[in-house]
Amino acid sequence: MTENRIKIVEKILDANDRLANENRRRLDAAAIYSINLMASPGAGKTSFILSTINALLSEDIQIGVIEGDTAPVTIDSDKINAAGMPAVQVNTGGECHMDAVMVENALDQLPLTNLDLVVVENVGNLICPAAFNLGTHSNVLIASVPEGDDKPYKYPNIYRGLDVLIINKIDLLPYIDFDMEYFQKGVEMLNPGLKTFAVSCKTDEGLDDWIDWLRSRLPNR
Repeated sequence: MTENRIKIVEKILDANDRLANENRRRLDAAAIYSINLMASPGAGKTSFILSTINALLSEDIQIGVIEGDTAPVTIDSDKINAAGMPAVQVNTGGECHMDAVMVENALDQLPLTNLDLVVVENVGNLICPAAFNLGTHSNVLIASVPEGDDKPYKYPNIYRGLDVLIINKIDLLPYIDFDMEYFQKGVEMLNPGLKTFAVSCKTDEGLDDWIDWLRSRLPNR
């Protein structure tokens, strides 16, 4: 990469970071906790969000969701709306990640005064989302058992910047060759002491611990 190209990239990221800071201030002012939820395609992001919504319904916790997709489809946002929560679909125009501008525009379309939590479902990708600050309070990655146990070794950058790791689809462990010890060793080398929850959105195993952690982060709870 030439020096000029490096400077251009730096300017883009600097501008994104400034807007991300504005997004954070806006969320803080509304007493909303926010999550940047990342994963590869098929890891179970939307299922995980729906499980979280269902677990918090009885507590009247209101969740807004920003759905990022590379195509103009509303499949995921329709599922969130059907669960009774507001969702905004963002078409990234082929970009492999969300950025702070997209989140800013989506926040304009959410009823922030009525929300306790905003979840950004980032584009399914293990590379690009790691580079862009959105202004959320936590970066959460879902790693699913069927993806394999080598992902921390092959995609280290996204693990380094995490606040929480979700290991999803643990109900499949008896049927898939997944070495949990090897996987967690790779994670620990990149992000020592990373908060981790092993869950199944199919059986609800492990979800209570995740919900307890999340509930403790909500400003109004």
